[in-house]
Amino acid sequence: MWLTKSSVGRKVVMSLTGLFLILFITFHVLMNAVALVSMDAYEAICHFLGANWYALAGTAVIAAGVVLHIVYALWLTIQNRKARGNDRYAVSSRPKSVEWASQNMLALGIFVLAFMVLHLVQFWAEMQLPEIQERYLGDYTVDVLGGKEAIFAAFSCPWTLPIYLIGFAALWFHLTHGIWSAFHSVGTSNNVWLPRWKAISWWWATIVCGLFAVEAIVFTVMACGCC
Repeated sequence: MWLTKSSVGRKVVMSLTGLFLILFITFHVLMNAVALVSMDAYEAICHFLGANWYALAGTAVIAAGVVLHIVYALWLTIQNRKARGNDRYAVSSRPKSVEWASQNMLALGIFVLAFMVLHLVQFWAEMQLPEIQERYLGDYTVDVLGGKEAIFAAFSCPWTLPIYLIGFAALWFHLTHGIWSAFHSVGTSNNVWLPRWKAISWWWATIVCGLFAVEAIVFTVMACGCC
């Protein structure tokens, strides 16, 4: 199949899954922004999602997107390294035309993945997973945290904020290259649009990651104020 047998097809799959995940990240940061305005509204959104069938279906789709993106990223990296062979060791300096992020996308992706795992442990494992156990497995011994409780529990830890800020920085680098590169791979850029996509990527990544950082700082202040 073209999407798996050719390098172009693999890039298209990685690009489309990446763009899908960017949309989810954007939704996520906007959902978190609701908590800055009203914790009650944020709780209502969390309750609406919860462990309902549509939320579980959405979680499954997002998880599939993450897995596909990682698998194809590793696949392309291995393929590129095999194609370049020992030539990749021949030049130690980076050309001025090559972005730092583009040469370190795999490392940035691994760091973002580790950060995502931590985030899942602090939130998904405390909110949706216990509700799944309670609703579908009949395990009423688990404690299901609300959105406000999960935020305060996570950000009351002194190490959460610095780790999150580092994670957002890695995500910023990953997105600034990944967004325009994805559009380029699916054939929507040319000499005119490539600079535009790069500018859009920078602004999108900066707004999203900047808002994430503001949310983390505010949540830390709120959590420490309630301790």
